[in-house]
Amino acid sequence: QVQLVESGGGLVQPGGSLRLSCAASGSGFGIYDMDWYRQAPGKQRELVAAITSGGTTNYADSVKDRFTISRDNAKSTVNLQMNSLKPEDTAVYYCKASRLWRSYWGQGTQVTVSS
Repeated sequence: QVQLVESGGGLVQPGGSLRLSCAASGSGFGIYDMDWYRQAPGKQRELVAAITSGGTTNYADSVKDRFTISRDNAKSTVNLQMNSLKPEDTAVYYCKASRLWRSYWGQGTQVTVSS
């Protein structure tokens, strides 16, 4: 069992930056693949960035070169550095941990990009 708690969301102006964090409790954080998803109002939840247990990363085309996902297994955290934010990045951001057939979600953190 893994519990996930996201933090770091807020209101930021276009072009600004935010750093989201996801803290995991429970055992074996290092064996989980970790993802960041987002869901904007009226839209489906979409994968933003992913990092495997081995450290391989992948990004949605819409955030490549702007967002960076990283993990610290010693601290059981996964982070999402978001730069050059755009209004279309406005969404609730969720952290997900997965391994084989199991997956766990956090409660989400709101990111609003607006002037």
